[in-house]
Amino acid sequence: MVFSSLVFLFVFLSIHLLVYYLINPKYRNAVLLISSLIFYSWGGPRYLILLMGNTLASWFFALCIEKAQTQNAKRLAIVGELVVLLGILGYFKYIGFFLGNIQAVFGVPELIPNVVLPIGISFYTFQLISYVVDVYRGKVHAQPSYWKLLLYSSLFHQCIAGPIVRYETVQSEIDERHPTRTDIYYGVRRFSIGLAKKAILANSCALVADTLLPTGTGAVFTQVTTGYWLGMLFYMLQIYLDFSAYSDMAIGMGRMVGFHYLENFNYPYMADSIKEFWRRWHMSLSSFFRDYVYIPLGGSRVEPILIVRNLAITWFLTGMWHGASWNYILWGLYFFVFLVLERFVIQGRMPKIAGHIYALIVVYLGWILFRFEDFAEMGCVFLGVFGLAGNGFTGLEVQTIFMQNIFLMFFCFIACTNLGKYLHHKMFVAAQNNSTMLMIYSITEAITPPILLILAVIALAGASYNPFIYFQF
Repeated sequence: MVFSSLVFLFVFLSIHLLVYYLINPKYRNAVLLISSLIFYSWGGPRYLILLMGNTLASWFFALCIEKAQTQNAKRLAIVGELVVLLGILGYFKYIGFFLGNIQAVFGVPELIPNVVLPIGISFYTFQLISYVVDVYRGKVHAQPSYWKLLLYSSLFHQCIAGPIVRYETVQSEIDERHPTRTDIYYGVRRFSIGLAKKAILANSCALVADTLLPTGTGAVFTQVTTGYWLGMLFYMLQIYLDFSAYSDMAIGMGRMVGFHYLENFNYPYMADSIKEFWRRWHMSLSSFFRDYVYIPLGGSRVEPILIVRNLAITWFLTGMWHGASWNYILWGLYFFVFLVLERFVIQGRMPKIAGHIYALIVVYLGWILFRFEDFAEMGCVFLGVFGLAGNGFTGLEVQTIFMQNIFLMFFCFIACTNLGKYLHHKMFVAAQNNSTMLMIYSITEAITPPILLILAVIALAGASYNPFIYFQF
């Protein structure tokens, strides 16, 4: 079950919120926990045991750390946490990748096990590791109640697709939270924005990208130059709108019940450098690798050669976290190269406009590495965007798709900027001193969530249908 489904919206979430607000407040955590476990087990009940087991291990090691009398005992517990959780993650996510590479080189083993990746394991593993490490560092106290830690790790708002919520962010709200009407309204509004962004914009972009550059079919080898460019442009839009939409929905649902999750995306395509891009993109993941990998390695407070080493390790692991395939590792190392260039060569000397163009081009080309696991397809697309694939510059199909989706592209461009947020703030400020603007603002705020929900439901009801196709020249 995913957030952008009619079953989730009209059955699961509706029933959950109804029960949550009708029941005695002292039982609301129990309702939230039961709902989260049901939600997680929807995609495979057997993996619920894995989630509960990982949480049990983290609960145990955190208590061991807090009760330990010596530093060696604390170190032993933190090592135990890392071995257990990273070992489990490594088996489920990477065993096929590692054995496949060994087989390609040495011819053994003869058979590679087909291990199914449990839903959300990368997210809740990192959350639990950050919790135990923060207990080790003394930033938070160990949670004495196992079921409350299980609530933290299994919260259905974010355990599947993030953001990676740290325990320190929600520790007080697990025990006590009092959502106001403003919280509930903001949560509904934020969820509606995310759902519309996913159902209307991201899904439509995916349809165009998959039409122009389908993977695994061989069709990419015959595409024209403009087809490569347009297909990757829509993929670039899709991946941001998709990821940020899930964060919007998670933040909104959390706010409805009193949790204040931190922002996860801050309009990354407005960045003026790759360093700034990664400060804006999937911020919970970037900060995790910064705080739990890069800084413990020495961060930037070491000699230059060690800074390069620290960046290389961090970005190798960042790429690997995204998937068990060489293209993701290359994607991570690709950004490592540009971050090193920015730190030691460019050093902020690039003008703002030039920096913005440079960042967009680097990110755009990087998404080619991210999309294509097949190296032949990847190489063809790289050649294609530079006009070297030998298939011609343009064609009727690409021109038609472009004209059919020009309005979609325009709205997606707007959604990738802070224009909407800026106008909303301006309207709010104007409403403070003008009764007419106050009326307009109030009406706008009242009708925005239901309109977005209705449009999103219409889009979800016709999932293979692109509503923008009828707005064309």
